[in-house]
Amino acid sequence: MTDTTRRAVLAWLAGLGAAAGTGLLAPGAAGASSDVTALRGVTLVDSAGIRPNATIVLADNRILAVGSRDLPLPRGSAALELAGKFVIPGLWDMHVHGAFLDRITLPLCLANGVTGIREMWGFPQIYELRQRIERGEVFGPRLVVGSTIIDGPHSTLPGSLIVATPDEGRQAVRDAKAQGADFVKVYSYLDRPTLAAIADECATQAITFAGHCSDHVAMGDASDLGQRTFEHMYGLPLATSTREAQLRQAIADLPLDPADSFAWFKQVLELERRAAASHSRQKAAVLAKRLRRNNSALCPTMVAMRVYASPADRFANDPRMKYMPSFYRDLWRDQLARWAPVTQEETRQQAEFLKRRMEQVAEMHGHGVEVLVGTDAGNPYSFSGFSVHDELELLVEAGLSPRAALEAGTRKGALTPGAEANLVVLDGNPLEDIRNTRRIHTVLTRGRVLGPAERRQMLADVEKAAQEPFPPVQARCC
Repeated sequence: MTDTTRRAVLAWLAGLGAAAGTGLLAPGAAGASSDVTALRGVTLVDSAGIRPNATIVLADNRILAVGSRDLPLPRGSAALELAGKFVIPGLWDMHVHGAFLDRITLPLCLANGVTGIREMWGFPQIYELRQRIERGEVFGPRLVVGSTIIDGPHSTLPGSLIVATPDEGRQAVRDAKAQGADFVKVYSYLDRPTLAAIADECATQAITFAGHCSDHVAMGDASDLGQRTFEHMYGLPLATSTREAQLRQAIADLPLDPADSFAWFKQVLELERRAAASHSRQKAAVLAKRLRRNNSALCPTMVAMRVYASPADRFANDPRMKYMPSFYRDLWRDQLARWAPVTQEETRQQAEFLKRRMEQVAEMHGHGVEVLVGTDAGNPYSFSGFSVHDELELLVEAGLSPRAALEAGTRKGALTPGAEANLVVLDGNPLEDIRNTRRIHTVLTRGRVLGPAERRQMLADVEKAAQEPFPPVQARCC
């Protein structure tokens, strides 16, 4: 990290003043030194390294300067003396559902230092919300929004867009681009020809695709087609198993009852569990090379997978339920009814399966594959904002270092001049204990400073909003 000189600071301010004079800056933008905020005496922790006793200067929602403790400041700057605090880039949750509950999801993310989210099921109201956030009409994190979920026949997911042919897949991509999706979301039942057509149309339309690893297409093959991210660890045990060919044939031979497609899905998961017991380090290395070459990443959502691998009532009394609308309690109970293990043997098997998959994610990361923090928020006992910290802890438990987990949670963000001023001030060093990401003192985003009092008020407002009646909504998850 290079010091920014006083001359550079003043030159930047002069540019802001000129922009303010032309009316190009939004109201409240930094056109004078009184709009400059400095964080003094902090330790910076980002992808560029560690820098103790530093000063960060912010203006117009941008990082203006990064320097030493005694970096001169423009007259009238607001200085926050934060000696002993640690500053990290704003966190990202790369797998979220529920942005449409804007009075719940958005403030919970910001209060927890999550300044960017990837919404994995898009529809018009969320595209509109994304624009309202960017216009400053709604206070929220940066919102990256996928298409409606595109799946093949007999999908387990009510409300998904079913495409039965390659031509239908191509049309779905064109529609997604026209509707404003940032990426195309693919799902578990797509067959190889249709997924290939979707991939080809995405290339034509200059849009990426991401989502589940199809049960009909191996992870490496889907990566070669251009799939950007693979969610939930689905497909990873199969792709690294010495019995992959045999198990894929077993999947192909599974009978499908159109009236109960979830039963087929559960059988595939059982075959994945068996695959994990025949893991090959050599195959993992080969797969990792393909994923790296194709710039494909893993978004394991361990926090959600842990819930599904546990008895249904394990997390029912989580105190964070007070921030959830009441309908979630029944919705989550019903969702878990068919997922959760029941007997002691099933619970033991699922716990072991989760452990092996987590170890495989750490192994792939060790081979250089990008890992992203995602929570599947909106699914049972995965809480917007809060569960990002759960996921960070699980990544470390899996075998990543605290630094690697933090880079996954911040998308390797660096606190450099010119970058957006999305910062989280912590009371403890996250590199010594990743749980220190929970010890949030202040969040800075969109030109606002959310100190302890502001964050407490945000959480109180969410708790109050959660008690109000909500209109009927269709659950959008996975």
